Amino acid sequence: MKPLWLRILPHVGAVLLVAGALFGAYLFGKSVKDAEWQVEWNARDARDREAKASNEAEERAKEQARQLAVNKVIQDGQRTIDQATADAADARASAHSLREAADNLASRLATSEASGNSCAVAASKAATRAAMVLADVLKRADQRAGDLASIADQARARGVTCERAYDALGG
Repeated sequence: MKPLWLRILPHVGAVLLVAGALFGAYLFGKSVKDAEWQVEWNARDARDREAKASNEAEERAKEQARQLAVNKVIQDGQRTIDQATADAADARASAHSLREAADNLASRLATSEASGNSCAVAASKAATRAAMVLADVLKRADQRAGDLASIADQARARGVTCERAYDALGG
């Protein structure tokens, strides 16, 4: 009789052969499934890259549109500020003629004071002084009003420009 191990050997070989075939089938199935998943992951990654590029392009276009709007607002604001500066210069020029008229009036009052009789001169000296002070106050008030108007016009133009820039950003 044959030893036991020789009698079992064909059965063990068959079991090992079947187990090896099953393990090989398992590895093959696993590699096929891994390949399928890898294809899916690659497709997902490609879709993500496309979506990212699309979103970046869209946001870049929005940012450029906002920047163009802000640039236009700044240019319009600068034109407004320049106009306010020019208007202030025109106002200063016309105010200069008003100050010259006040100076002429004060000068005429001063010369008329010297050319009258002594009684009239003494009586009108106080009135002449008051008129000269009034002319000086008028000149200074007009000059200060012009300066303040210029500052106010420019501040308003800057404020409106800032507000429009904020609105252009979608604020």
